[in-house]
Amino acid sequence: MDFFREQDVARRNTRLLTLLFTLAVLVLVVLTNVFLALALGFSGGSGLNADLADSLSMLDIRSTLVISACVMTVIGAVVLYNWIRFSQGGRAVVEALGGRPVASGTQDAYERRAQNIVQEISLAANMPVPPLYVMDDERGINALAAGVSPGDAVVAVTRGAMVQLSRDELQGVIGHEFSHILNGDMRLSIRLAAMLRGITFIGDIGAVLLRSGGRRRVRSSSRKNDTAGLLVIGLGLYLIGLIGGLMAGLIKSAISKQKEYLADASSVQFTRNPDGIGNALKVIGGYTPGTLVHTARAEELSHLFFGQVKHRLWMLFATHPKLEKRILRVDPHWDGRFIDRSPDHRALVPKLADEMGLNQARRAISTALPAAMLIDLDSSAQPDEPVEAAPSLPELAGRIIEDAREPLGAMSLILGLLWHEDTQKVQLAAVEKANIRGLELLVAQSGRELQDLAPELRLPLIELCLPTLKTLSEPQYKTFKQLLLNFIRADGRVDLFEWCLYQLVRHYLDPQFVRTRHRAQFAKLEQVSTSLAIALGTLAQLGKTDTQTAFQSGAEVLDMPLTLPQPEQLGVQEFGKAVDQLVACYPLLKVTILKALAKVAEQDDEMSSRELTLIKAIAAVIDCPLPNNVLEAAMLSR
Repeated sequence: MDFFREQDVARRNTRLLTLLFTLAVLVLVVLTNVFLALALGFSGGSGLNADLADSLSMLDIRSTLVISACVMTVIGAVVLYNWIRFSQGGRAVVEALGGRPVASGTQDAYERRAQNIVQEISLAANMPVPPLYVMDDERGINALAAGVSPGDAVVAVTRGAMVQLSRDELQGVIGHEFSHILNGDMRLSIRLAAMLRGITFIGDIGAVLLRSGGRRRVRSSSRKNDTAGLLVIGLGLYLIGLIGGLMAGLIKSAISKQKEYLADASSVQFTRNPDGIGNALKVIGGYTPGTLVHTARAEELSHLFFGQVKHRLWMLFATHPKLEKRILRVDPHWDGRFIDRSPDHRALVPKLADEMGLNQARRAISTALPAAMLIDLDSSAQPDEPVEAAPSLPELAGRIIEDAREPLGAMSLILGLLWHEDTQKVQLAAVEKANIRGLELLVAQSGRELQDLAPELRLPLIELCLPTLKTLSEPQYKTFKQLLLNFIRADGRVDLFEWCLYQLVRHYLDPQFVRTRHRAQFAKLEQVSTSLAIALGTLAQLGKTDTQTAFQSGAEVLDMPLTLPQPEQLGVQEFGKAVDQLVACYPLLKVTILKALAKVAEQDDEMSSRELTLIKAIAAVIDCPLPNNVLEAAMLSR
């Protein structure tokens, strides 16, 4: 799956969405003018005998412009309100649907299993672990990913999906949702939800007027014409809302269907197990509740879900392809039979996790982390079967996974990665000054344990801690961020790993607390040539081969003339500014940049852990998954 091209397609779909939305608004404006003209004719005494020409003659150009402006203003205000609300992050969307955040230390076996799966796929995708939400009251098998960017994304799963699906099947469903995060679908989906709410809002106004007119008619028999006119206007606006709803359904269907096929395919890429997503779809076909979701907002946000949230008698308005077609795409040899799985009502009640929860977590951290990017899961292992931790991270793995799930532990792990024996007094003094009870001892312990942690394990450990750090309050985050700076400055210099750590924390957590946003500004590489030269030059200095030769190999990938900056221009501060500018490039440019960086790193026929960590950090900061050639080079260098 080419996520980079899909991001570009998603951006083009945004233009298509804008065009369809504009046409829908124009239709609603015309219909509103026609209905109001009829309503004025009716209330003016012509009654049912008023024809359309006479009614329209009552509206002059000025009145038409005023009505049109009012309609567009109302629609625009509703769209803006919902866009601002949804842009607060995936958390706001999922909570509006009744989702509940899964506690980092949950003792529910199914929730713990789902958390482990989310962590594993995050490591495979080289992105921070998104918070997991559960929709407790939903028996149907469904899931969704919501957010504007990978930094504020969340994954939500219904209780029915957690309980009814095996580990492989749930992994396939969650992998499907991760593709929506990486290929740019989420931003498009949020815009779609906000725009369509504006289209259907006119119908809500009509419903209010109908109820109001009905109450007035009951209370008083006088001024019948005024009351009748109010009812006619309400009915007209309600009917316009229904037409708007039909157009909204058509737009959702046109935008969403093809994306579901692509997400199913990318789920196979993440899990390397086509039976996972394939069997999940077959279970849905044989499961009585199917993918139904009963929460009030489900229909409005139906295009965000894994499966159809309501029954559709007319597939023209379906937001998802037919189940049979989706199955055949991932399993061409399917015999047409679904998997019959009866609802397990007892399992819908949360149960405590046993020792398998910790064993599964150890397995995830000890297999996914050394691979640094790739998942190697035993598809035959079920979540209820204890799995031995790999010897590469013996006892430390279990404690790391537990500490990463608690705010205090996550802070200690991140600070522990910056621990230096020769500056520990300065660092501990900074912790003591921060006055966070219990943190001082944890930081000292983590610092000593993580000093010799392999470079390729450091970045995944940071990504593992980020969702827990999102649960901090704003004052706590400011204190923690200042602690990071104090730890980095303790030895009087900043190295590239310290830059990576701080930039990752800032990039993924700042939007949670200070509402920062990154927008694509640069459509050509020539616009960021200086930043590209600094990024390639900094990486070229880390290799064993000649710096100029390595730098030039990257410039050839970019197919543009670049000059290697002087050594004094390749400091960490300049490098940080360069990467900040690369964040604003368009998606297809970002993949070219990462390929150029990989070419520089492998110029000496091997990609060191330090080089790979730096490239992965840049990829994470610019919100771009690593291309396949980077993954292959990383594997060959092992």
